[in-house]
Amino acid sequence: MDRRTFLKNSSLFGLGALILPGSLYSSSMVNSANSTIKIGLIATGMRGQVHLKELLRRNDVEVVAIADPDKRMVEMALKIFKEFNKPTPKIFGNGDYDYRKLLKEKDINAVIISTPWEWHSMQTVEAMRAGKIVGLEVCGAMNVKECWEYVNVYEETKVPIFMMENVCYRRDIMAVFNMVRQGKFGEIVHGQGGYQHDLRNVLFNDGINPYGGGVEFGDKGFSEAKWRTNHYVKRNGELYPTHGLGPVATMMDVNRGNRITHLTSMASKQAGLTDYIKKLGGENHPNAKVEFKQGDIVQTMMQCENGETILLTHDTSLQRPYNLGFRVQGTDGIWQDIGWGDFNQGFIYFEDEMNHSHRWEESTNYLTKFDHPVWKKHEKQAEGAGHGGMDYFLINDFVECIKANKEFPFDVYDLATWYAVTPLSEKSIAENGSSQVMPDFTRGKYKERKPVFGFDYYE
Repeated sequence: MDRRTFLKNSSLFGLGALILPGSLYSSSMVNSANSTIKIGLIATGMRGQVHLKELLRRNDVEVVAIADPDKRMVEMALKIFKEFNKPTPKIFGNGDYDYRKLLKEKDINAVIISTPWEWHSMQTVEAMRAGKIVGLEVCGAMNVKECWEYVNVYEETKVPIFMMENVCYRRDIMAVFNMVRQGKFGEIVHGQGGYQHDLRNVLFNDGINPYGGGVEFGDKGFSEAKWRTNHYVKRNGELYPTHGLGPVATMMDVNRGNRITHLTSMASKQAGLTDYIKKLGGENHPNAKVEFKQGDIVQTMMQCENGETILLTHDTSLQRPYNLGFRVQGTDGIWQDIGWGDFNQGFIYFEDEMNHSHRWEESTNYLTKFDHPVWKKHEKQAEGAGHGGMDYFLINDFVECIKANKEFPFDVYDLATWYAVTPLSEKSIAENGSSQVMPDFTRGKYKERKPVFGFDYYE
């Protein structure tokens, strides 16, 4: 199915003709659609290095500067520049705040921020005020005030933010998204997702192996173990909501004709991390005495204005296979994933087509048939990209939207809403599952905003 046919069949046309978005930014930020986009990276840790590889694969991007106080990470990043035979960037590594010098570089059009979560708000606001378009990595906010600050500074400066949620681009997710848009599931009623990923070797990493190992964290930890684990010590909530929420939100048109109105959360006890430390480090290891506040399983139920419900599950502290737990359920069908996102790792059921068998079928044939046109078009370019190709599409949308001066598919209002789940869930858990109101960060604009995700509309 070509792009024109896809657009014609899309349920968006049930709302009237598709209205493509307006300008992304002031034309003075980038000279023309043919310009080379000059980008600076704030943080070159393991995630930042994935972005770096995707950027250096392109001929329309120059990574001209990097900022990171961690010398080991800078060295790893510089090796990547050499691997791609790219010029050495300017380096800003003199302490935690040297990134501010990077933001003063006049030739930088945009920055990608992949720092520890507690730095996101300050660095993003400073980047917007410096006139740098922002690609911001995923997490959850420290508090709702931060979410409003993203929105308020954007509306003041008109410098845009791209919410860098890569799971929205997962191939099976986009095929299901395509099916939703074509009405295959009927009227959507419920969606599920989450972060169900054993992170114990990430939360405890002594640095001997960059990809995890040991029982150390904090000052003795390496990479994410330096900072991420401390959130599990001090907080109890849906710490990482966007992987599960983002894809479901696109299917339910959240912030684009629909919105989340309120949520409630509950958390199990904590046992997994302590058990892990005792098994690997021994009963007497100092970290075995640490009291982790974060529950092993956190579940958050959300209500949408149009009547749909969304269930998120955060499950990262216990042994388990990877599975983000997606489910899309409507009046005519239901789909569930059970693995890494391959077409052969999910189940689907359509009552009429399956003769009321009440038995799941593998989703392979359906997802192949409804493979999203964007994926089919860019499949070759995505080969070898991070996270099974998702990161190609993430970076491609970031760069191409800047070049074409078009609205990002996930913008500041999506960022504020998705991020706000974390502090609201923390408050709900602390108040024994009390209902928390989700602010309307669009201030009513969601009623008129049109969906844009899933189209090569910058071409």
